[in-house]
Amino acid sequence: MWTYPARIVAHRGGGSLAPENTIAALRCGLSHGFHAAEFDVMDAADGLVLMHDPELGRTVAGQGSIADCTVADLIGMDAGSWFAPAFANEPVPTFALARDFCITHRIWMNAEIKPVPGTEIPTGRQVALACASLPAGSVLLSSFAMDALLAAREAVPALPRALLVEAVPDDWLARLKALDAVALHAKASLLTPAQAAAVKAAGYGLLCYTVNDPAQARALFAMGVDAICTDRIDLIGASFA
Repeated sequence: MWTYPARIVAHRGGGSLAPENTIAALRCGLSHGFHAAEFDVMDAADGLVLMHDPELGRTVAGQGSIADCTVADLIGMDAGSWFAPAFANEPVPTFALARDFCITHRIWMNAEIKPVPGTEIPTGRQVALACASLPAGSVLLSSFAMDALLAAREAVPALPRALLVEAVPDDWLARLKALDAVALHAKASLLTPAQAAAVKAAGYGLLCYTVNDPAQARALFAMGVDAICTDRIDLIGASFA
């Protein structure tokens, strides 16, 4: 069951209006009325940061694995210039900084555990421990990586978890039960009405990503989807649902 107030979630903080996974993105979402944000949490060599790609080069210049970079290295890097000159020198944020920003500004968090390949278990554990003292209901952990979610469950069982998938697999119910999850997060374009009905009938929450067309958003809500994640926070506002 979906027990969260958020039904429209800003993808990677500010959707397509700000550099992803930055404090600037969270500020942008907030300025558009969003008190719900999704972002990616990755384990660097010595701590957690907001980052989607396991390698430098797309949003942050350079080469090499995030797992080989220290937090001190990363927070000194420019994560904004790739997006627009106005965001030049926007730093890579630590998860602690983003988490505290969200708590201060009453932003509900969908923290996606995004492990560098091979680090699923330690990343899941560290993200859960970093969320252990947060107010109840303020964060939902999600991941494509079952091992990461199982590690998070072992570390902090009380934290709610959601399984991320693209197409809904035939064994979705068994996976959710194995994780003691509360929700399934599925790719919107691959979800069928029958699948949506089955997930809801089983008592689970259902979020769809990444929904950038208002007509598609309305159709998904009509199917019984509880929440959507969007890049187009300018087209699908926080109160759209």
